[in-house]
Amino acid sequence: MKMGFELSLSQTQKLIMTPELRQAIQILQFNNVELMEYLNNQLEANPFLEVVEKKDDDSKNDNEKDSSYLDNDGLKDKIDWKEVVERYDDISYKANEIAVDAENRQSFESYTSKKASLKEHLMLQLGMSAKTEKERKIGEFLIESLDRKGYLACSVHDISLQINESHIDVEKSLHLIQSFDPVGVGARNLSECLMIQLKEKGIQDRNAYVIVDKYLDDIATNKMQKISKELGIPVQRVQSICDIIKMLEPKPARGFIVDSDNIRYIVPDVTIEKINDEYVIIINDSNLPVLSISSYYKRLANDIDDKEASKFLSDKLNSSMWLIKSIEQRRSTLYKVVESILKFQKSFFDSGDGVLKPLILRDVAEDISVHESTVSRATNGKYVQSPRGLFELKYFFTSSISDENSSVGVSSTSVKSQIKEMIDRENSVKPLSDQKIADMLANKGINISRRTVAKYRDEMMIPASSMRRRF
Repeated sequence: MKMGFELSLSQTQKLIMTPELRQAIQILQFNNVELMEYLNNQLEANPFLEVVEKKDDDSKNDNEKDSSYLDNDGLKDKIDWKEVVERYDDISYKANEIAVDAENRQSFESYTSKKASLKEHLMLQLGMSAKTEKERKIGEFLIESLDRKGYLACSVHDISLQINESHIDVEKSLHLIQSFDPVGVGARNLSECLMIQLKEKGIQDRNAYVIVDKYLDDIATNKMQKISKELGIPVQRVQSICDIIKMLEPKPARGFIVDSDNIRYIVPDVTIEKINDEYVIIINDSNLPVLSISSYYKRLANDIDDKEASKFLSDKLNSSMWLIKSIEQRRSTLYKVVESILKFQKSFFDSGDGVLKPLILRDVAEDISVHESTVSRATNGKYVQSPRGLFELKYFFTSSISDENSSVGVSSTSVKSQIKEMIDRENSVKPLSDQKIADMLANKGINISRRTVAKYRDEMMIPASSMRRRF
């Protein structure tokens, strides 16, 4: 056996991740909001990039309209002197009525409303209800102590020690706040919150307050018979009381803005519109800036003699050109992916969830001749607005379940839709068990186990049959 050191040549092929390629992959993964933030950073760092102002057709038409009223001397072609004389009918000055109307005309902001926070809403009511300065001071501290749900986060005893006020005064101010809107705000726990709402609705049945005080856990597990036996009332009466309790609001602060909320809005990356029985795909890039290469820096790069400065400008020029190319490539790839999804799932856009077909990344990748990873990056975190609603692109990729009536199979989303329809039509006195639903699906040619039915039901946040039963 020969051992030793020697030199040899061999040819190999491997993919080298250049910075440009990494940038293109990163841009493809961005949704509209992330891409907008990325482009703003690039505009600050790269002097070659500049934003091209988008032409506004409406403003252009307005300018043309205004100019059409002027002659070559810049004066109006026809002036209604009679109107001018009537407006200034005496030697005194009168304000121009048109100018006054323009000032009083309501703008778009006049029709929009700013949603008040819970703190602001309660402070406004406290200002109108507090009778003394001490009551106002304690009330403000209590309002500041409310948590995200609208509950009092600390005990009355602790608050009285912190602000050096008596326990009775703090309790009195707390009762005042508990009378504010929304009903139930300022409660110390869920039970007290629901009791405040029952009193506000004028419920006189003592059993309702007893159930709220002692049997909330049993209501959550639908143990109506246990409550009926311990209280000595019919189970139907217990159920009617529980129906009233379930209509109450467990989180009084719901619907109000909380200062710590980090609200994220979804901006669809693609829009699908149906026009004359045909679907049209529109890439939503109207909010993105239109980039171009600065002609000034291009001339500067050609005329400069300093090698270091020339290399810097050359790198920035190449980076800007590659960025513009990557953005256009992202747009093209996203369009092809959505077009392929539309082709595979056209029946969904026509009829709904029940006909959603099984689809995997490989199907779309082979259809548009790209790698699966490219399809995954193009659909990651992106949304499409369609006539059926707003969906994440990943929603259209579903696993296949065997179907005796179809060689292709049926998607898991379609099975979930059928399970939901069965539960919606069930007899609430004898709700369908998971095994019964599995048997009903088997009769339709869809063979899934009871555990799979339970899994899909949990994903749709539908309770078990014992929890759905009504007496």
